[in-house]
Amino acid sequence: MSVAIVSTGSCIPAQRVSNEELAARVDTTDEWIRSHTGIGSRHFAEDGQTTSDLAVKAALSAMERAKIGPLDLDLIVVATATPDYFGFPSTACIVQDKLGATNAAAFDINAGCTGFIYGLDTAWSMLQSDGRRRALVVGAETLSRIVDWEDRATCVLFGDGAGAAILDKSDDYGQRGVLHSWLRAKGSGSKSLYLRQPERSSAYQRDTSYDRPVKVEMDGKSVYMFAVKAITDVMEALLAKSGLSLQDFRWIVPHQANLRIVQAAAKRFGLPDERFYMNIEEYANTSAASVPIALDELASKGQLQPGDLVMTMGFGAGLTYGGTIIRW
Repeated sequence: MSVAIVSTGSCIPAQRVSNEELAARVDTTDEWIRSHTGIGSRHFAEDGQTTSDLAVKAALSAMERAKIGPLDLDLIVVATATPDYFGFPSTACIVQDKLGATNAAAFDINAGCTGFIYGLDTAWSMLQSDGRRRALVVGAETLSRIVDWEDRATCVLFGDGAGAAILDKSDDYGQRGVLHSWLRAKGSGSKSLYLRQPERSSAYQRDTSYDRPVKVEMDGKSVYMFAVKAITDVMEALLAKSGLSLQDFRWIVPHQANLRIVQAAAKRFGLPDERFYMNIEEYANTSAASVPIALDELASKGQLQPGDLVMTMGFGAGLTYGGTIIRW
């Protein structure tokens, strides 16, 4: 019995913001952004468009390609750091309602930029049990709503979007599907990248900054150092676990955080940059949405064929990191 990814979908907001447009409101330049990150533009959700709205559009695209309806879903997992509501209800439940997927269990995963990888592992594991056949896994973000627009070092990094995958369990898929998964966390680095918000340490009092908006805060140097090591650790662990070599893989699809991080990993393994699929120039860092958006692009372009081996990996807030090996 195999659990295969049978279709993908994505939703890229229509509002595109180039580096030059961003420089008109933030003290930065196109040259600085490109040289430090590889980013050329990003897409922002329209006013009134929520994370669940993006997730639903990506999900509907994936469901149409899989030729299934909402009642065929047994499980919905939404990976996001920017839910419609911080705390509860889960964005997955809102997605379930908007889709009309009344037979599906639904919950969110918050693993930062590794969210889709964690979600894929979770859905894959849960489909092993009897009574569940199909899962929808979505990575969706509206990061434009939580960046600090006065912090030029971080606000230029992020974009909005959603990517989705349909997982199906069947004897018909042979060796296709998720083959290996490896997940880790480094909680000691939790304050290296976090969403600043009021402290909730008393039942009767609120932090003095309670009326201030939440915002991303990041120690760029420590996150960069963590990410370079994380991507190396993930690749080495998956190769050791699977017994495969890098030459066996059609594509390596990393989280789209920073072009320099991926280039450092490529150099470490003696690989050309082209072996890593990158779309950060157009979309910037879409956190949990970056890997599924990249997979959908590859599939839509015909650059993924049945039987191709793909390595995916993520690293981000938590700190979390991990990866999967998938036979397409």
